[in-house]
Amino acid sequence: MQNQVKEQTSASTFQVIKAVLWSMIGVRGQKGYENDIAKIKPKQIIIAGIIGALLFILTVLTFVNLAINHLS
Repeated sequence: MQNQVKEQTSASTFQVIKAVLWSMIGVRGQKGYENDIAKIKPKQIIIAGIIGALLFILTVLTFVNLAINHLS
């Protein structure tokens, strides 16, 4: 019985990604925030945040390189 309760409170990868994206945008409702806090572990948030930040930086650098090459 305790294993079933523990499985239900664990967040999926999609929920973690969604929470990180909402936090990057800066918009999140109170109810969604409370659900995230209850389900997502800090380790999941840290890993997803680092990956999200790296993807954002790589995307910006790609667009900057494309713009520079197009203007040259």
